[in-house]
Amino acid sequence: MELNKIRSLSDDELAHQEKTSAEQLFRLRFQVSMGQNDGVKKLRQLRKEIAQIKTVARERAMGIRGAGKDGAQSNAGKGAR
Repeated sequence: MELNKIRSLSDDELAHQEKTSAEQLFRLRFQVSMGQNDGVKKLRQLRKEIAQIKTVARERAMGIRGAGKDGAQSNAGKGAR
């Protein structure tokens, strides 16, 4: 999932996507450990996606970037002072 799509999700959708990705990662790790799957690329992709989701959620919690365009615009003006 692209970062722009992740940023456009609501907080509830973001939490749901994080949970879904974490479950997929768990299942894939289990399959790899059992020798059923050799999905190294998919493992990396899922870990990256989870990290991006957590980063966006943390940014929103800290008020660094808002859920929409308003947060980015309000922070843009602060650096000019």
